[in-house]
Amino acid sequence: MISNEIRFDCHPRGDAGPLVVVPHIDGAPLTELIDGFEISAKMEPAGDAYGGLTLAFFRFGPMQDHFLGRSTSAMGPKTPVLGCECGEWGCWPLMARITATADLVTWGAFEQPHRKTRGYVSFGQFQFDRHQYDDALRTLSSVIG
Repeated sequence: MISNEIRFDCHPRGDAGPLVVVPHIDGAPLTELIDGFEISAKMEPAGDAYGGLTLAFFRFGPMQDHFLGRSTSAMGPKTPVLGCECGEWGCWPLMARITATADLVTWGAFEQPHRKTRGYVSFGQFQFDRHQYDDALRTLSSVIG
């Protein structure tokens, strides 16, 4: 089985703004991957609509829980993996179903909840080795404190 590699980039929004988390899959920012998909699928609006999750704007809880799909009780069965480029995740989120086993973490069933008719099936399902995923989450947690 082929698995994807994940890392979580954490940087200030703007020059000295709050921290923003952007997942990178196989070295590419998820913001670029979804922009490319939506543009090629001729979705409107598309391109530069997504941003990372701005940690100061919403209490996502521990990132280890959030990115394992455990902090979704107030958000439904899916987890926001990206927010709007404006910084507010609820404005234009990319949602995914995150499932974790002892060996794998899978991101799938992507959706843009404000455009329910959009189809993301061909955007894919990403599977990550659980040990590599947990290492990426530990790295993220050490960066954000």
